[in-house]
Amino acid sequence: MTDHTDAVLAGAREFLELYAREAAGARVDGARRWDAVRAEIEATGTYRHTRAELVFGARVAWRQSVRCVGRVRWSSLVVRDARRVRDPDRVYRQLVRHLRFATHRGRIRSTLTVFAPDDRVGPRVRIWNEQLVRYAGWRCTDRGVLGDPRQQGFTELAVRLGWTPPATRSRWDVLPWVVETRSAPPRVYPLPRRAVLEVALSHPEYDWLRELDLRWYAVPVIANMRLHIGGVDYSAAPFNGFYLGDEIGSRNLADADRYDQLPVLGARLGLPVHDERSLWRDRALVELNRAVLHSFDAARVSLADHHSEARHFMRFAAREQDAGRCAYADWSWINSHLAPPLTPTFHRLWTNEEHQPNFHLDPDARRRAAGEVAGPMLVELTGGS
Repeated sequence: MTDHTDAVLAGAREFLELYAREAAGARVDGARRWDAVRAEIEATGTYRHTRAELVFGARVAWRQSVRCVGRVRWSSLVVRDARRVRDPDRVYRQLVRHLRFATHRGRIRSTLTVFAPDDRVGPRVRIWNEQLVRYAGWRCTDRGVLGDPRQQGFTELAVRLGWTPPATRSRWDVLPWVVETRSAPPRVYPLPRRAVLEVALSHPEYDWLRELDLRWYAVPVIANMRLHIGGVDYSAAPFNGFYLGDEIGSRNLADADRYDQLPVLGARLGLPVHDERSLWRDRALVELNRAVLHSFDAARVSLADHHSEARHFMRFAAREQDAGRCAYADWSWINSHLAPPLTPTFHRLWTNEEHQPNFHLDPDARRRAAGEVAGPMLVELTGGS
């Protein structure tokens, strides 16, 4: 018996015991199920989760994701089973369906789509993108970047793979998807723009903010993390909750290596941008976050604020304790970027341990999402509808 088989057996046994303890109404003969799974693993090196096991495992993976502050909703995750989908064109269609289902006209639904599991050879399906929706980053002649600098590498990779960029480039060009399967090399699929819900930013007091042409997309679908359930890996398992306001206002639009909008806002607000002791950055950051919350509310698109979400997380932690479990968390991730000491999650130490099932980001997946792929590739461009 190989080390791989031993690892799958150990993971399966641990998971099935967890499932038997926690899955209310499962009505499964645990001993009989374990005998069947063990025989399947010994014969093939892996096993197939039942639909109920898959849903339970995916939800627990979210519950145990130490970097997520929104886990109070873990039990409501909608799990879409696409394990039989291995053709890249069908993968593309499932991704479009995921995005449309999760968007739900702005009433965002927490959703996960699970594609074919890995086997002893490796992944059967890979999605190269970091998220299903990201804006391109175009290198400019003055060494600046038009759009999102974080996506510059992936933008250039997509072009090398055959993506035809827009005739007129902007800060808000939606990147295509790159899908790879066991049977096909990486293919580029232009994302249907009508499937992407975006929110244009305005401010409750400053009408001029509309002139800055700021926006963000509604649904953050993480596309390149590996879902691990009971010894089985799913390298393609895109999932989403909904945005926390300061993820957009304090990071995506404010970080100096992203859209870097604080100097622009500071100047328009008439703040002394050359005097750091005036706290002009802090004041501009608050107004940018106000604009994000105001705009999503006006568009009736789901969005959490950091104060409410911190209280929700404390309720989640209390529920975990009542259930005899620990609410594991990475302190640096669950606290807000805007005003950490004002939220209850700041004033408590958290145990940062990863338990299975869970989501993982592999170094190779990180490099693909950054466009750091070397060597010759077979390329086939497939147009989207």
